[in-house]
Amino acid sequence: MDDTQASHNKALVLAAFDTLFNQRDYAAAERFWSPAYIQHSAHIAPGREGLFDLIRNAPATLKYEPGLIVAEGDYVIVHGRFSGHGRPRSWIAADILRIAGGVLAEHWDVLQDEAARADSKSGLPMFGERFPD
Repeated sequence: MDDTQASHNKALVLAAFDTLFNQRDYAAAERFWSPAYIQHSAHIAPGREGLFDLIRNAPATLKYEPGLIVAEGDYVIVHGRFSGHGRPRSWIAADILRIAGGVLAEHWDVLQDEAARADSKSGLPMFGERFPD
């Protein structure tokens, strides 16, 4: 894959995540997710509607912040933080997406509660430059 395609795929994922998770513009988000979207996450119902319904039912304070993002072939991995979801700690996520036909076609994720400074044996934050507390 050339750098142009990798850049395009990364931009697609970032725009899709911002549109759905931060703007909550479901009509606009439909153009980013395939109608045949395959969801591998254990905590999200199947398909595009399962994901959209999860966000519809999340608190209005939900926020997504992207961090490191890499692309290879049809795959994009983005390391990010989900905060404001109503749980005691933000989630740090590695979202893995397969792009097909210019849309998000398939998704896997790895989620972990964000560690506070007192919980970090490495002494380093899991996301960004600073601890959340």
